Amino acid sequence: RQLRTAPLHSEMLAKISCLALVGSAAAFTAPTMPLRSGASTMQMSAQGNAVKVAAAGAALLVAAPAFAADSGAGEKIFTANCAACHAGGKNSVVPDHTLEKDAIEKFLTGGFNEKAVATQVTNGKGAMPAFGGRLSDEDIANVAAYVIESSEEGW
Repeated sequence: RQLRTAPLHSEMLAKISCLALVGSAAAFTAPTMPLRSGASTMQMSAQGNAVKVAAAGAALLVAAPAFAADSGAGEKIFTANCAACHAGGKNSVVPDHTLEKDAIEKFLTGGFNEKAVATQVTNGKGAMPAFGGRLSDEDIANVAAYVIESSEEGW
């Protein structure tokens, strides 16, 4: 099984918020002094630079995954927590809401992707219970990777 990129987590959001706060605070520095170079005048803007640094840092944090999801680990978690209702990608409670790719595309809010599966597993919906309080974010991301990979392969 291959590693997949995990969805953005609350820890990552906290880092982004902190960086944005630092960038905002830096924007309120004292006025800058003009620098003279020959006949021209150039003014360096600490505020502008701070905003650029904060934006670049936030972009880097968003682009980097919190961790890579492991579908092999997800299979073990799925077997222990999900297979009672979803063995072999089926659904013993609502038979047409399987974990087959077509059904996921049709019924899952957010469509056929790991983030949408992770949201469903975390929050539950309809007859499906929420696993957000029972499984870690990493476990849920691993299950989502396993479900998407297995659906692509046809279970």
